[in-house]
Amino acid sequence: MFENLTDRLSQTLRTVTGKARLTENNIRDSLREVRMALLEADVALPVVKDFVMRVRERAIGSEVMKSLSPGQALIKIVRAELEALMGGGTAELDLSTQPPAVILLAGLQGAGKTTTAGKLARFLKERKKKSVMLVSVDIYRPAAIEQLKVLAGQVGVEFFGADSGQKPVAIAEAALKAARLKHIDVLILDTAGRLHVDAEMMEEIKALHAAVKPVESLFVVDSMTGQDAANTAKAFGEALPLSGVVLTKVDGDARGGAALSVRQITGKPIKFIGSGEKTDALEPFHPDRIASRILGMGDVLSLIEQAEHKIDQEKAAKLSKKLQKGKGFDLEDFRDQLQQMKNLGGLGSLMDKLPQIGGMNLGQMGSAQEVAQKQMQQMEVIINSMTPAERRDPELINGSRKRRIAQGSGTQVQDVGKLLKQHKQMQKMMKKVSGKVGVGKMLRGLGNMLPAGMPRR
Repeated sequence: MFENLTDRLSQTLRTVTGKARLTENNIRDSLREVRMALLEADVALPVVKDFVMRVRERAIGSEVMKSLSPGQALIKIVRAELEALMGGGTAELDLSTQPPAVILLAGLQGAGKTTTAGKLARFLKERKKKSVMLVSVDIYRPAAIEQLKVLAGQVGVEFFGADSGQKPVAIAEAALKAARLKHIDVLILDTAGRLHVDAEMMEEIKALHAAVKPVESLFVVDSMTGQDAANTAKAFGEALPLSGVVLTKVDGDARGGAALSVRQITGKPIKFIGSGEKTDALEPFHPDRIASRILGMGDVLSLIEQAEHKIDQEKAAKLSKKLQKGKGFDLEDFRDQLQQMKNLGGLGSLMDKLPQIGGMNLGQMGSAQEVAQKQMQQMEVIINSMTPAERRDPELINGSRKRRIAQGSGTQVQDVGKLLKQHKQMQKMMKKVSGKVGVGKMLRGLGNMLPAGMPRR
């Protein structure tokens, strides 16, 4: 997300960072570039105008002009205004009501509501320790109810089954009654996709809202539709008392126009961003962290939170004890580390949250990430082609064993040799780092897995 915008803004702001003095002229030139970058990112024109005007007002004041490092002061202003543009503080779900708290999901067809319902159920169950029930009132789309039932099973929450012959309001009311009887904390209502110009469907969702009185009415929107996402959110907001927005498919959105336009156009906060189909790919929206990410400063806090939830703590503790006892870091441990990286969303997800370095843009970073990702997958295949004894004691692997492993993994003997060399480097590093195996050690380990030319951030 934001790759194009990050490249443009980073390049523009880098030109002013080293300047000993900023003038109205070079501030104006920089802001012209910022304006173009935002427009190219498909941010709505009124939003861009307002943003640039606010930055200019602050930049030509004493805050920048009298600063000892004016370039840094300007970047600080841009970051603060980006944060304000996206709503300032984090907008959390308000579930402070007599259970069950009802969350209604609305949006256009194909926006990702059903997938978001499953992701949100998992988020509430794992992060907020809530009991959750899912129900679909989409009687129009074939297999919509069945799709949600499958997702409920995957994330381990209750599902209220309904007949597609029933009316949506009747299904919603029956689900609410069932949730009360089962003492469920949160009931998530997945509604049918509709166009905001479809008067009949909009009347239906108004009736649903009146029947179940949700504490949260979230508009689910595809971020790849850019500023149109903000416009459709506004149209739905006029028909429903929306409490927030969920941006989906952000992993496919290199521009980021929706994230930067939604709040100002609708007045509604973005509460979550979703990426991919996996049920754990939903993050709370933090404007301050996203502003840092846009400016190439990374988002290490989100990375640490992600790691805390997704790293297998039991395996990490076992490895830590093993190392403290002086036992070696073998190839099975190495494979575990590769798999932990995969659980964190792969290299792309990791690098997206780490600060940029040097002059490398995200396009160059992306191609390097692809190479590294393929190498990591290849390493795992090679390790899986070894016998348990070889994984536990790599010293056993002689020339004939290397040939057998290469043949079994569909690779070259040189690839096997390269893996063994990288494992030795990791082994040395693990000996040096004592104590708990945490995120820091994992990220240091990642540095040794990266191919030549990939930046060590």
